[in-house]
Amino acid sequence: MRRHRILVLALLVGCWRIAAAAREGLPSFAPVLRQAEPAVVNIATVGRGEEEGESETLQDEFRHFFGESPRVRRSLGSGFIISAEGDIVTNSHVVKGAEKIRVRLATEEEFDARVVGIDDKTDIALLHVDAPRSLPPLAWGDSDAVEVGDWVLAIGNPFGLTHSATAGIVSAKGRFLGAGPYDDFIQTDASINPGNSGGPLIDLSGQVVGISAAIVSPAGGNVGIGFGVPANLARWVIEQLRQHGRVVRGWIGIAIQPVTPELARSFGLSQTEGALVADVTPDSPAAHAGMRRGDVIVRWNDRPVRHSRELPTLVAGTPPGTTVSATVLRDGKERVVEVTVREMPAERAAAPGRERERGEATPSEWGMAVRSLTPADAKRLGLKAGTGLLVVDVEEGSPADDAGLESGDVIVQANRQAVGSPADLRRALAANPRRALLLVRRGTASIYVELER
Repeated sequence: MRRHRILVLALLVGCWRIAAAAREGLPSFAPVLRQAEPAVVNIATVGRGEEEGESETLQDEFRHFFGESPRVRRSLGSGFIISAEGDIVTNSHVVKGAEKIRVRLATEEEFDARVVGIDDKTDIALLHVDAPRSLPPLAWGDSDAVEVGDWVLAIGNPFGLTHSATAGIVSAKGRFLGAGPYDDFIQTDASINPGNSGGPLIDLSGQVVGISAAIVSPAGGNVGIGFGVPANLARWVIEQLRQHGRVVRGWIGIAIQPVTPELARSFGLSQTEGALVADVTPDSPAAHAGMRRGDVIVRWNDRPVRHSRELPTLVAGTPPGTTVSATVLRDGKERVVEVTVREMPAERAAAPGRERERGEATPSEWGMAVRSLTPADAKRLGLKAGTGLLVVDVEEGSPADDAGLESGDVIVQANRQAVGSPADLRRALAANPRRALLLVRRGTASIYVELER
């Protein structure tokens, strides 16, 4: 009995020591929050045509981040001070379309804010308030140095509850959500809810490593998956907004796509890294440098390109007028091309809607029907007459359907051969009865598609 009591006592002591060790191992976030919270602000906006009392749910506010047209009458979001002079950062979807913006500090002081600049591509806005005194700014951290598993804190105004803080870890980095060409989100399980938009994501030293921007939630509340714009990307965008009131991005005039295992096999590549050039804009920097369709860009100056989505950010961050050495794989061999970056031109108009109609059948085993382009088609699509074939039908469950081919696509090449008639396509497809590599024009972009029977 005595031995049993000793064993029970030893077990209890052991459990107490484990619990004490666990408690000692968890950090207290209080000192970090005391330092950071004075720089976090509440943002309220009033849109055009607002009637007093009209509002919409903050769940809808977050949906705006993913591309729906703004309908905001009033919104509540967050932001943070980055300079003693009154510069404030938030998300563009918090303030876009607002007629009036009010910023409330942690001291309960309120100021009218003006928009210095907005960048929808990264969902970042820079505001300024004229305060009668110096304001407490937050310092920027290095988001590239953040590792999965690091502690982070999200501070903001979820559901209008001012100055709320949540803690969690970095769950992943480099998340692509399809929200824009420069997606590179930090994922965290620190609770981010509607109203946190634009608030800081800080590390344990109190430095900003991200800007809370979006959540994934079927019900509008937190389920442990939130996303922040990395601080290093945000700092570059903000500096551009300060200097120009807009973001000046580099441009070389190519359309790219990922190197999938299927495309790597078709192009004879040993790996799936890099960005596959699907199209080159005439008279663009890439065209003058000698880049071609089918090139795979694997390095931009001294930076490796492991995935295609890394390249747009690298190019955009290159100052116009800079000459860059780009390493490409062409026909299985590496070569270096010198390309001089230009400023990105204004956005092109959206492509017209696709047609669905009857066409001339191609070999039925591929499951697609095509017809030659009419002069009107070619003009509408910006192609030369006699270039390509319009896909007018795709059979469900066919190789063409499995590969993602769609009605309205224009097949420009088949197995690296130009096609201008159904007969050209039949001959090109006959070269390999099992697989076909198609170069397809979709809207204003070009992509490679591999079909397999």
